[in-house]
Amino acid sequence: MSLFRPRSDARAPLDGVDAVLADLDGVVYRGADAIPFAVESLNLAKRERAVGYITNNASRSDASVARHLAELGLDVVADDVVTSPQAAMHLLAERVPAGALVLVVGGEGIVTELERRGYRVTRSADDAPAAVVQGFAPDVGWTQLAEAAFALNAGGFADEHGIPWIATNMDWTIPVARGIAPGNGTLVSAVHTAVGRFPVVAGKPETPIFDEARRRFAADRPLVVGDRLDTDILGANRAGMASAVVLTGIDRAKQLLAAKAAERPDFILGDLRGLHDPYPVVERSRDAVRVGRAKVRLDGDAVVVVSDGADELDLLRAACAVIWDSGHPIHALRVPERLYS
Repeated sequence: MSLFRPRSDARAPLDGVDAVLADLDGVVYRGADAIPFAVESLNLAKRERAVGYITNNASRSDASVARHLAELGLDVVADDVVTSPQAAMHLLAERVPAGALVLVVGGEGIVTELERRGYRVTRSADDAPAAVVQGFAPDVGWTQLAEAAFALNAGGFADEHGIPWIATNMDWTIPVARGIAPGNGTLVSAVHTAVGRFPVVAGKPETPIFDEARRRFAADRPLVVGDRLDTDILGANRAGMASAVVLTGIDRAKQLLAAKAAERPDFILGDLRGLHDPYPVVERSRDAVRVGRAKVRLDGDAVVVVSDGADELDLLRAACAVIWDSGHPIHALRVPERLYS
């Protein structure tokens, strides 16, 4: 996959796409409020293809998420929402039969999915659960983390031979209305420190949640839209899906310029209106890259802005192309500070 299309093929990111798989936090909403242009752009996209919402947040059920999205004005039902607990259920079914007792660390999102599939739920290691499923909820504290550790260490096990342990996701942070807060990865890390092993992970950037979405929407040519390179974009690349990063959430210009090869998107969008617009072509000459009227070149180890052009986003796209094409890590290059803004 490539960041830019050749000059003769200036298509919109949605051209040829049969399903849009949109992240939520930082893409559709920030806190309780919709991000500008997100609702209109996604409703328009749904006129010609499936639109799904793929989220690592395990604290809410699919129905709860769908109600929130509908209140924002989106055309959505519960089946349009793919959650990390749903992906976790496929991993659990491979390891533990239906009807088994499962210790839950987390909230409604996990409990709902377990009960749908016939599992029994406990919060106590004393009940000798057959597995542990761990996800984020705002009220998770030491007591729940300790119960997980007790269950995973039952019988003296402190290695990979204990009962199955499945984490919905490993996001280190989560965006909330007041700012950036610790995510499920920090909570999983606390249990890992106590038990000496790692869980199997269902959510982004691992592939189970993308596999669940592909099955759900029977998608052959999906486009993943996210705001985080290390979860949304890395996961899409691992799953063999096209991807677009939108600069309304966590990652911005600085992270894009420094992106590792596995975390580079096919498209860079300012907001979701860009899904419908022809994506700019790239012109590569011997000494420079041009996108629109922006032009950037590499002079030794210096990234040089030849022309800012008329669009800051085109300048960022051109700078990313130059840096990514160079094969050098960003710390080995001199990059103008204004490109980071």
